[in-house]
Amino acid sequence: MACHQRSASVPSLPYSIESNVEEELQILKACISSPSATIDTACDGLRRLGDVYSSVEDMMCLPSNQVGLSLARQRKTVEEELDRSLELIDLCNSVQENLAELKMCVRDLRLVLKRGDDAAAQLRIESFVRLAKKAQKPFKKTSSKAGDEGCRLVQIMAGARETTVSLLETTSRLLPKQIGSPSASKWSLVSKRFQRRKVVCEELQLRALERSMGDLEGGVEFLFRRLIQSRVSLLNILSS
Repeated sequence: MACHQRSASVPSLPYSIESNVEEELQILKACISSPSATIDTACDGLRRLGDVYSSVEDMMCLPSNQVGLSLARQRKTVEEELDRSLELIDLCNSVQENLAELKMCVRDLRLVLKRGDDAAAQLRIESFVRLAKKAQKPFKKTSSKAGDEGCRLVQIMAGARETTVSLLETTSRLLPKQIGSPSASKWSLVSKRFQRRKVVCEELQLRALERSMGDLEGGVEFLFRRLIQSRVSLLNILSS
């Protein structure tokens, strides 16, 4: 199934909801691991993951699952997943901050291009690549592995978390490729003399990149809100 296609609407039966979410997570994992993954793929994946978390929240609200999550024998695994959900929210927040910084860097690069300032453009390119690589650091401290303990719903929550970390990490790895070194990339903005036609072309490319960065910000923000809603629902169940 193509990555840009959305899954069918979520059925109303509890078992069907679970099966639908598990299928969607498998599709997203395949998209994320594809060598042809792009920023558009990442944007679509972020919004689809947000929808997955809405479905997970719906499952939490089912009376049978509320009872199951509150059982003493499930308590430890549920609380562990709750702790990891906070780590995931922090990770999303970090990604949001990095994207905002990178978008500003692209905007600055557009301005120096208009001035035809080779040296300043070189510095902006190096700054973008440096910031994009820095954006990968939070993932080195994040554990995304989903265990096989707990009830089915807890396992689905763990699988969603694992997929979310993988998607955010894939997104961070895509960013340095958007502006490459002056000698080897289509984004070689300072390797030749600036000509009006070339500057106009690069201006359009950078505007497109800036829009893509904005789309990524929107996708991460959407996922961030859904993560918080899901966590609040789980907290309410455990405290009831």
